Amino acid sequence: MNGNKDHNPLLEKIFEIIHNSPDKQITFAEYMDLCLYDSDYGYYNSEKIIIGNQGDFFTSPSLSTDFGELLAIQLEEFWQTLGKPSSFQLVEMGAGNGNLALTIINYILSHYPNFAHSLEYIIIEKSKALKTKQQDLLTNKFGNLIKLKWCDLDSISDNSITGCFFSNELIDAMSVHLITFREKQLQEIYLTENNSQLLTKYDSLSTNEIVNYFDTLSITFDSETYPENYQTEVNLNSIQWLKQVFTKLKQGFLLTIDYGYNAQKYYHPQRSQGTLKCYYNHRHHDNPYVNIGSQDITSHVNFTALEKYGKFLGLSNLGYTKQALFLMNLGLGDRLNELSNGKISLTKILQRRQELHNLINPEGLGNFGVLLQGKNLIFTQSKTSWQGFIN
Repeated sequence: MNGNKDHNPLLEKIFEIIHNSPDKQITFAEYMDLCLYDSDYGYYNSEKIIIGNQGDFFTSPSLSTDFGELLAIQLEEFWQTLGKPSSFQLVEMGAGNGNLALTIINYILSHYPNFAHSLEYIIIEKSKALKTKQQDLLTNKFGNLIKLKWCDLDSISDNSITGCFFSNELIDAMSVHLITFREKQLQEIYLTENNSQLLTKYDSLSTNEIVNYFDTLSITFDSETYPENYQTEVNLNSIQWLKQVFTKLKQGFLLTIDYGYNAQKYYHPQRSQGTLKCYYNHRHHDNPYVNIGSQDITSHVNFTALEKYGKFLGLSNLGYTKQALFLMNLGLGDRLNELSNGKISLTKILQRRQELHNLINPEGLGNFGVLLQGKNLIFTQSKTSWQGFIN
């Protein structure tokens, strides 16, 4: 694996942290967090364009405004379900370049003026560079029309949010522990340094929470089922994040959109190299030890973990579906049908059709998971589903 230092300031910083650690090693989770979120050199704090045609990867909001507009329809139904409260906090966690917020707010202002009057839009953003972009984009346009706020999740008072926490491709970018099954036991992968080379090593698990995690999911590792050197990931940060969101939410919803699997598929013995992926210049590979600070590192989301830990906390599991079905239920099919009305040019028809199909492509974004959870929901009438989750 191991590259030369090549005067990479982030790599030098990683070496310094390794040298100052008690065992002269750091977990992969610590390494990944530095690569992505270091305040000086992390990938998400760089000035380069990382999302869209000129970046390293696409997201649903970067393809067209349809994703955000359809999402706004679902969010307005949440507001209605809560009894149209005079103050509804919409908390977007990990808002990227701000385009999704821009689309959602625009659509709510033009289609749901009563909802807009009640809306407070809060953004939780770990990246200083992205936060600046979001503020420049949204404050100039909506500063006098919508209550806008940026803050850390920690700074939100407990039981203060009535509304909805939501995220799109947030959890996949949380740092993960790399776990391997070797010599008939679970071990963890660590990073160390020798002669200015970044090296991996195996050692005992860094925390017993990893054991608890697999016990909770009923995943048992044994040499008859799992091959030697089986490697996978454990996203403990997602569990801590879930606990924080639960604590901050007084009443309302948690909507999570991301790519991932259920636990049985995630930790299937045949998935012997896990799900870790890196993205660099619209190409993906599986080496997280190159392009340090200049590439995205992601792993798939374990939706079973979110559901089970959420239930333990007191969240209700309200629905799970795929993005394609979610968007079709919210009206994407109608938008496709409207293309045949003859009001736009053939070139525009083809472009719009491609945009819409990309959002529901079963081999791509359409296969993303959409999980809806709730807290302290009281319904005045029988309600078993929401528009995006109609079976």
